[in-house]
Amino acid sequence: MTGSPKISRQQIAGLPFPMSRLVMGCDNKDKFDGAAPVWDHWIEVGGNAFDTAFVYAEGLHEAVLGEWLSARGMANEVVVIVKGGHPPHCSPEAITAQLSQSLERLRLARAPIYIMHRDNPEIPVAEFVDALNAEISKGRIGIYGGSNWSIERFEAARNYAASRGLQPPSVLNNNLSLAVMEKPVWPGCLTSHDAATLSYLTQNQIAHFSWSSQARGYFLPEALRNRLPPDSAPETCFGSMANAERRRRAETLAGERGVSANNVALAWVLAQQFPSFALVGPRNIAEIDSTLPAHALNLTRSEAAWLNLESGARSRLTSMRMPVIALP
Repeated sequence: MTGSPKISRQQIAGLPFPMSRLVMGCDNKDKFDGAAPVWDHWIEVGGNAFDTAFVYAEGLHEAVLGEWLSARGMANEVVVIVKGGHPPHCSPEAITAQLSQSLERLRLARAPIYIMHRDNPEIPVAEFVDALNAEISKGRIGIYGGSNWSIERFEAARNYAASRGLQPPSVLNNNLSLAVMEKPVWPGCLTSHDAATLSYLTQNQIAHFSWSSQARGYFLPEALRNRLPPDSAPETCFGSMANAERRRRAETLAGERGVSANNVALAWVLAQQFPSFALVGPRNIAEIDSTLPAHALNLTRSEAAWLNLESGARSRLTSMRMPVIALP
C-alpha cells in the first residue's frame, strides 16, 4: 500500500536479524488461499514475524503457515515464534515431542523462537531449562521463553540457567495491553500489566511479546466491541472503571491525532521502556492497514503515563488536565 507506515524492526540477541515489532498472529487462517494474500501484504509493509502454536486448530494453522513459507521461500527470511506445552500436556517431555511435530508442519528445521505456551508450577523450572537447552544443542531452537509465566518462575529459570552455564529464557509472552486484564481470557493466562512485572522487564531489558495487545477489541467503537463470545468478550475480561477511563483517554488522544483509540492502545504497548513487541491478529489486508497508524504515533513517556492513569497531564497538551484515578 503506497504511503503506508512501515513496521520498524528491533534486534533481539540470539536472532540472526532484527524482527518486526508487530507480530502476525496465525491462529485465524484455515486455508492457504485465504492466508497468502494477507501474509504477502504483511511482508510488503515491513512485517517479518509470525506467531503460531502447536494447539491452534489441532495443528492446521501451523501447516498453513508452513505451506506459505515453502511456497514463498521465506523460511530463512522471517522469524517464526513456535509455541508448545499447553495443558494438559505441559511438561518437558511433551514439549520435546510437540516440537518435532511443529517443525514438520511448519517445514522448518529450526524454530528461531520457542515459547512454552503455559507454565506448570508442579514441575521444577530446572527440568524445563534442561529440556530446552537439549533442543538448543540439537540445533532445533534458537532462543526461548515462556508464555503466561510469572516473573518469579521466569527469574528462577534464568538463575538456574546461569548457575549451570546454560542458555536462559530470554523472552516473556504474557498479555500486555493498555487495558488491564481483569479476568483471564483463557484459564492459566497471566498479564504483565502490573507495576512489579513492568519494573522487572525494564530493569532487566527482557523482550516481551504481548498477546491480546489491543485487549480483544476493548478500544474499538461500542458497536464493534462485543463480537466475541460472552465469556471472553472485551468487557468480560477487561471491563473496569479504571480501564473505562483509559479508553476515554485513548479516545481523546486519538481524536487529536486523527487515528483510532485502538491505534493509541497499541502504540502504548510499543512505547514501553523495554523491548516490547505486540502480537496482532488482522484477518485481512484492510485490518493490517488499519493497524499500521499505531506504529507512527511514537508516544512520549508523559503521554504513555497519562494513558495508563499514572499522571493527570500530558506534556504535549498542557491545556488539559485530567483527574488521576486511584488504582487498588
